[in-house]
Amino acid sequence: MWGHVPLRNPDFVGREQLLETLRRRLLEPGTTAVLPEALHGMGGVGKSQTVVEYIYRHAAEYDVVWWIPAHHPAQITSSLVELAKKMELPTATTADTAIPAVLEALRRGEPHHRWLLVFDNAERPDTLRQFFPAGSGHVVVTSRNSEWAGIARPVNVDVFTRDESKQLLNRRGGALTDGDAERLAEALGDLPLAVEQAAAWLAQTGMQVPEYLDLLEHNRTELLEAGASSDYRLPVAAAWNVPLNRLKQDHRAALQLLQLCAFFGPEPISRKWFSGMRGAPVPAALASAFADPIKLNRAVREISRYSLAKIDHRNNTLQLHRLVQAVLKNRLDSDEHDVMRHAAHLLLVNGDPGDPDSVGNWSRYAALLPHALASSALSCHDEWVRELVINLVRYLLASGDYGGALDFAERSVSVWRAALGEAHQHTLEMTRLYAIALRRLGKINQAMDLNEKTLGLVREELGEDNDMFLAVLDTVAADRRMSGRFAEERELQQTVYDRSCDILGENEPSTLYYASNLASCYRITGDFFRARELDQETLRRRAVVLGEDHILTYRSRNALAMDVRECGDYAGARELQEETLEKQKELFGEDHPYTLGAIRNMAVALRKAGDAEGARRHSEQCVALYRRRHGDKHLDTVTSLMCLSTDLGLAGELEESRELAERSHRLFQEIRGENHPYTQIAATNLAVACRLTGDVTRARVVNEKAVTSLRDVFGENHPWTMVATTNLASDLAALGEFEHARRLDADLLARSGRVLGEEHPATLAVSLNLSIDLTGVGRPDEAAILHANTTGGFRKALGDDHPATVAASRSVRANCDADTMEL
Repeated sequence: MWGHVPLRNPDFVGREQLLETLRRRLLEPGTTAVLPEALHGMGGVGKSQTVVEYIYRHAAEYDVVWWIPAHHPAQITSSLVELAKKMELPTATTADTAIPAVLEALRRGEPHHRWLLVFDNAERPDTLRQFFPAGSGHVVVTSRNSEWAGIARPVNVDVFTRDESKQLLNRRGGALTDGDAERLAEALGDLPLAVEQAAAWLAQTGMQVPEYLDLLEHNRTELLEAGASSDYRLPVAAAWNVPLNRLKQDHRAALQLLQLCAFFGPEPISRKWFSGMRGAPVPAALASAFADPIKLNRAVREISRYSLAKIDHRNNTLQLHRLVQAVLKNRLDSDEHDVMRHAAHLLLVNGDPGDPDSVGNWSRYAALLPHALASSALSCHDEWVRELVINLVRYLLASGDYGGALDFAERSVSVWRAALGEAHQHTLEMTRLYAIALRRLGKINQAMDLNEKTLGLVREELGEDNDMFLAVLDTVAADRRMSGRFAEERELQQTVYDRSCDILGENEPSTLYYASNLASCYRITGDFFRARELDQETLRRRAVVLGEDHILTYRSRNALAMDVRECGDYAGARELQEETLEKQKELFGEDHPYTLGAIRNMAVALRKAGDAEGARRHSEQCVALYRRRHGDKHLDTVTSLMCLSTDLGLAGELEESRELAERSHRLFQEIRGENHPYTQIAATNLAVACRLTGDVTRARVVNEKAVTSLRDVFGENHPWTMVATTNLASDLAALGEFEHARRLDADLLARSGRVLGEEHPATLAVSLNLSIDLTGVGRPDEAAILHANTTGGFRKALGDDHPATVAASRSVRANCDADTMEL
């Protein structure tokens, strides 16, 4: 596996001792398992070139060689996610699961024992070390930061020896006399980047060395008189000013293109971004080149001719060394500086795919991100540039890099509040995204407080009849769910959807997003059939508007599968969920948040359809993936743990089931509080586990509290309330209170029939239990008739072989479970 390794330099010379030192260090047993090798030095000495040459010489010794741009953490995460996909790891889509998976796979050496990771252009060690795997492979860091010397064994890269300078000058610049090569190397300070540039100039122009030395001295004097900064090396500046001055005379478009690229990062720059830039606010020569592809190609050829940038025809990119970027910027006055920086921002906008939710666009956003950061796009006043920054944060959220999203959004909010004010529309939108990142990282209360403040600002500054108000109100509605205020959430979400239909139209993607959220509110408040109707319509519209394979279309498919299940069609739900999940894994990967939700929904669908073993496998997988993504105390992890507890109970592993039920209930209490409906759902599932393990008294106490709490929140006819009441009746029956149980079940049967329908499996479960109650109170004839009718209902609804049908035929009391139904 070969990832993003730069092209080999055909004119690489010398460095034999350095390469041998690096090889010896890497081969020492245990060295790279503890600390990485670190190559550091001043810019332009050839750190990266040395490592590239080492890779090509020793490529056969490795199974995996992966080159990772490491200046920004987001670049590292994007590169490691790509490596995880290349290794075909099961959790290889989003950053928060792919990175731990790939580091663990490398540590184990499975499936690849021999690997080399290169973190190029690294900055602070404390932000990078978390990405270093242990194991049998090698890690190399290139950096200008001398702090690495105290953390890793440094291999110091210095300037060329004089012989190495002469060797490169003769190879690239033509046959020189020893005296000319000596004087030229001396004037260039043996700095590899300067020597390479001088050699390219001599080769292209045929200029004699004395004339070149005169030019070099003239440039050096001008730079000193201008007060050249010591931030870059004078030999590089002097050497580069020779061809730059030639371009200024003969090809201004090429010079201006280089000046523009100086404001990007030192990473590869896609030439596609230059397309369609007609009318860009750049100097005349460059504007003419942007308007004519022939002129633009000629400018790139001139740049390549003098080796002023690294041209990669394989990937259609060009790349400038950061030291050269400093030289180019230093030649500009403040006005030119502003023009070129702004033009760089507009080129980045030109590369924006416009849909951060689409997985197919994530690699393009990953390429844009480091250049947006390097060019200070956050400070740009252009509306479209700020939209790009917003899309980059949305991309980080969609791709699962919640930490990167939080960091970028926080910085953006800080800059925009100072420049635009906290009530500006872009500041408000970025604040909303920042709060979403907080919530997804488990900082729920902080996110909720921020959202309430943002909603107030939007209402005050913009009013309520606009898409910004709808977006923030939608976020606030989601916070209501986290607080257990489901009726308020549904009311707010209904408002968002209705207004969006009026303001934006029914087929607008935002309206369809709100429709999906509203259907979720219907479902969670027990209105399953209304949820199914809305989700069916939303799925139909999304397939037309967004496409069959869009990630949000699949979100609707998952939602519809849940609706179908909750409406009682267990076989239909299983079929739809299986089809959806298989395709979703293929399109988005197993570890995407929506795919994880689909896996958990698949577990529930399988359980309801009678496949207890399949349900258990999916639940175990889901627990592992969520735990890897979020840790033990995230809501998604705990919900999947509760799901697995139920599956273990069905498998007869009662003690294990109870242990997980206890744990999930305790964690729900810690996360959401004692009285949150999610906690009470976990409580009634725990109560079933208690009763099945013989602790009937505790089961009754837990269920009585759950029934009271759920009735207070939802009313007595909500399916969750009825599940808890059904289980409470079973507790009473187990304690011998048959008449009490009968009264509860009789009342439940009437209400369940009205809410869910008489043929719904949940209604049939109550009917079965009531028939057993009737036997217990001495009414066998009524019991027999009801039992026969109920068993026939189970056969019709679920089939003869379904475990519920088999249990009903044997008069085994039905236990009911509830699910929090989150996507």
